[in-house]
Amino acid sequence: MAVPLHIKKAYFTVLSSKIRNIANFATLVAENKLVIMKDTGVALNPNPIVHYLDKPSEDFTREDLIRFIENHGIEMVNFRYGGADGRLKTLNFIIKNKKHLDNILSAGERVDGSSLFPHYVEAGSSDLYVIPRYRTAFVNPFSEIPALDILCSYYDKDGLPFRNSPEYILKKSHEVLKKRTGYSFEVMGELEYYIISELDRLFEAADQRGYHESSPFCKWEKLRLEAMQMIARCGGFIKYSHSEVGNFIEDGLSFEQNEIEFNPVTLEDAADQLLIAKWVLRSLAYRHGVTVTFAPKITTGKAGSGLHVHTRLVKDGKNQMVSNGILSPVARKAIAGYLDLAKSLTAFGNTIPTSYFRLVPHQEAPTNICWGDRNRSVLVRVPLGWNAKNGMVSDANPKEPETDRDFNGKQTVEFRCPDGSADIYLLFAGLTVAARHGLEMKDALEYAEKTYVDVNIFEEKYKNRISQLQQLPDSCSHSADALQEQRAIYEEQEVFSPQVIDGVIHMLKNYNDEHLRENICENEKELLALVNTYLHCG
Repeated sequence: MAVPLHIKKAYFTVLSSKIRNIANFATLVAENKLVIMKDTGVALNPNPIVHYLDKPSEDFTREDLIRFIENHGIEMVNFRYGGADGRLKTLNFIIKNKKHLDNILSAGERVDGSSLFPHYVEAGSSDLYVIPRYRTAFVNPFSEIPALDILCSYYDKDGLPFRNSPEYILKKSHEVLKKRTGYSFEVMGELEYYIISELDRLFEAADQRGYHESSPFCKWEKLRLEAMQMIARCGGFIKYSHSEVGNFIEDGLSFEQNEIEFNPVTLEDAADQLLIAKWVLRSLAYRHGVTVTFAPKITTGKAGSGLHVHTRLVKDGKNQMVSNGILSPVARKAIAGYLDLAKSLTAFGNTIPTSYFRLVPHQEAPTNICWGDRNRSVLVRVPLGWNAKNGMVSDANPKEPETDRDFNGKQTVEFRCPDGSADIYLLFAGLTVAARHGLEMKDALEYAEKTYVDVNIFEEKYKNRISQLQQLPDSCSHSADALQEQRAIYEEQEVFSPQVIDGVIHMLKNYNDEHLRENICENEKELLALVNTYLHCG
């Protein structure tokens, strides 16, 4: 894929401002006037703005962005922000002059909140401000007109953070967690999706055997790698990507499942990078002439797509999920909170009727409210950690000396029921509330012990264990009931507003899907129509 000229220029200008030709370059090096690798912690960062300014994105200022725009031929600024449907919204500005640019970046702009948040904003008082957050700036990888994009926050008529904005609710949930417990929250998502394309009979992958497949059996690896590069240049911190289990042919079309997994970062940044990642993947799919979908279920009997969320509590820069090489009491309390609020968390993480066609037994998707180690049949999973395994690298590489590095900081706890329909900001805010709830529960450790399982609970011989566990909702309607029942926990400390909780309940109830799964699960035609309705969820 050709790299747009303005992006190439963004990288080139870092050197070209000092170097006019190769001879000058050599002279500067010889005279020690040019530092080729300055140790600022940004040398390998793929974001061209970070490179040019030679500072991390959290230190960006308005003047920094103006300087970058002036020196890189940027002609347009795009404001970006999430709406109630979970998608990235856009407001475009063409730059007239420096004064105009400074005004855009300083004053923000007005938008119609009732159109963006129909359940949370009344049309009679709908004007909101969108104000750019400079640390989120990135060079648009798709725009033919050189453009700088910036994520924004919403503010009300009084210049205060908009109380019903999902992004503000997320920020407030984190502030309350830190104030009440002393812990900060780091999160990352596993973004699963299907690529739907015309059938290619060359090197066909086996049905439902696509996990970690390589090219040429994985047909859309190239698109996935392009997406990784673009997301990273836009500020995302990616762990890795791979093809997933789901791989099948239906009606002459190929369905190939892939996943991009992120690294744990600060709560607010984790939500931002997922919002951008979904936009990048959809834009790339459009460019390639294929469809990408994050829908939880697209047919029966095949793997659905989830949005598994990994979490960890941090204090003084240290991961608190492990203590003395084992899962800590802090982690167990957080798990208790996730499980206690699990039913109502589906209101933010499983928001469409087809969400509940994924949450069925024997599909590596949870249905029972329990947790376990390395167990994919549970709702909350503790993945394999790196305890006391420092000799693996030297064993695999005999010339490499043994290391005493501590990798316990990598340990996370995974919440497995959300899917691509999730409102990412509200889901992450809900998990933050749940973690705090667990830390403050009097019987959290006892509850965690009672809900721990170490078997595959879908096997027939363990059906008695299932009878001892609570189950997740089986419809949006039941999810709404659970949220109504537990809403006081979310509204405590004014984290979630009553209007937002009411709006979510209203949205879920309007699906009227209480018996939908049992009514159409065997009707392929009706199920396909339902899938198509929500193909582009989130």
